[in-house]
Amino acid sequence: MSDATVNDAAKTTESTTSEPLGETYLDKFPAEAKVVRSALYSSFLALALGGLFGVIQTLHRTDFLRIMESETYYTVLTAHGVFLVIAFTIFFLVGVFTWAVTTSLDREVEDIRFTWAWLGTMTAGAAMAAAAILAGFTDSLDMSADVLFTFYAPMQAHPLFYLGLTVFVVGTWMAGADWFRSWFAWKKENPGERIPLPTFMVLTTMIMWYVATLGVATAILAFLLPWSLGLIDSVNPTLTRTLFWFFGHPVVYFWLMPAYMMWYVLLPKLSGGKLFSDPLARVVFVLFLLLSTPVGIHHQYLDPGISEGFKFIAMTNTMFLLLPSLLTAFTVVASMEHGARQRGGTGRIGWLKALPWRDPVFAGMALAGLMFAAGGFSGMINAGMNINYLVHNTLWVPGHFHLTVGTAVALTFMAASYWFIPQLTGKKLWNRPVALVQVVLWFVGMTFMANAMHRAGLLGMPRRTAEPQYDGFEYEAGVGSVAELDAQIALGGIILTLSLVLFFAVIIGTVLGSRSDEVPANGYADTLSGPEDSPKILDNLKLWFGLAVVLVIIAYTFPLLSIIERGGLFGPDITAFPQSIDIVSMAWLTVEQYATDTFTSATEVAQATIDGVLR
Repeated sequence: MSDATVNDAAKTTESTTSEPLGETYLDKFPAEAKVVRSALYSSFLALALGGLFGVIQTLHRTDFLRIMESETYYTVLTAHGVFLVIAFTIFFLVGVFTWAVTTSLDREVEDIRFTWAWLGTMTAGAAMAAAAILAGFTDSLDMSADVLFTFYAPMQAHPLFYLGLTVFVVGTWMAGADWFRSWFAWKKENPGERIPLPTFMVLTTMIMWYVATLGVATAILAFLLPWSLGLIDSVNPTLTRTLFWFFGHPVVYFWLMPAYMMWYVLLPKLSGGKLFSDPLARVVFVLFLLLSTPVGIHHQYLDPGISEGFKFIAMTNTMFLLLPSLLTAFTVVASMEHGARQRGGTGRIGWLKALPWRDPVFAGMALAGLMFAAGGFSGMINAGMNINYLVHNTLWVPGHFHLTVGTAVALTFMAASYWFIPQLTGKKLWNRPVALVQVVLWFVGMTFMANAMHRAGLLGMPRRTAEPQYDGFEYEAGVGSVAELDAQIALGGIILTLSLVLFFAVIIGTVLGSRSDEVPANGYADTLSGPEDSPKILDNLKLWFGLAVVLVIIAYTFPLLSIIERGGLFGPDITAFPQSIDIVSMAWLTVEQYATDTFTSATEVAQATIDGVLR
């Protein structure tokens, strides 16, 4: 077939929807559609707020437009991080996971009241944390939470912030229980059947989440919340920091795994083909379950309270995470190629022209995957101990996660919204050309911003600061200049903001439109190689959960005991910044002393082993 014929075929298929019309998700699951719709609308609200704060802090940092004092910068930065990487991503996740479970199991949730309960719990928690953050903009309230997304001690937030995060996480635990409940009911009715792939992805992701959130739950409930209430005088910053990264690295995959799921189950469908391999997809999610949590210490290479031996082990484990990402790249690209060839594509790379690039859903997710590949390369730099020392706490790091969560996740979610919102409302997507421009603008804007951030990081320009250009000091750029880098970052931020405006225009236009019969049927991609081609042990969730727990115990037992042995369970007497509430409870101090003595005794048993590792 000639290239002209291929191009004609591609244009023909792109001029109309490549998906068959039929029963939408709203038609089949009207009650669940309301829940999913509410979850997605909540995520969009968080995206709007986070995006607004993002452009404000970008223009302030680059000194192009300053509408606030530099002290307020950290309130803005905290809001930008928490609203986007916690609220936006996880609200979207619970909506998509509800769609995945109900669609793939072909059954309603067991109790819609419980489903609304966990969504309400998450919303209440998010509102509490948001109130604490936004109170930092006014002096009339004795409340603030300028602790950034990582909320490291000795920076201290108002108790409402910690309590809100706790309630939010509890809501996600309830959501997971809801999905497991649906699977248990389906399993009783379908004994011996393999778990449908979307449901398998949801369940493995939630098992990882249950394990990972034990770290942040311990940090907040046992240390940070009592500390902010004045029930204890101090905390061990290295201990709470390590407990955060026990959660902090797998939360990255908690954001990514729903994006991976959409690459696996929607991209092949949109391409006009089938998923290349169901077994490989299951292997990828099992590997993420096993490997995501035991590697958090690689975020702490420069922490002096952790021995180099433990850091080296974390680095080695981190490198294994490249495998599921590479398997995903192979499987998704192979699936896209199959779809392109079904559409008439030929040649070694000529098949790329036959893909539906004018479809904003496909184009957005494909561009997000391409950007994620770039983020993977910069991630390898972060994972290596020696070269990480060069870029640690520089602008390189936010450059990296703007490629991953800022593009691979965010752009996938936005593009997927153009498929989900019609499914949830029964209304045709408003203005597909504008939607296409939106996803391309996001890709272009993030290219400018992330490129400049990575280059600035190599110069040593710090992150998390409102004033990176210090008086009397100049960064020497090998190529270009600092002014050029600032201009790229500011330009990228403006383009991204314009992209967000277009995104909300498309979403609002769709929601306000009329019901249509031109909405594609609900469903997900069929497979070339199905679950029958893989061993049933892949579906043994108890086995993978047990192995995940064992790996976490191996990775964290000795480092945590070493940290406690060195700095105590509650650390030295440090002064919180800012000080929220000054309450001292003698009862709690008694518990503190008892707990410290208990842990000190426990460390003596393992002292010989610890000393060996430290040497």
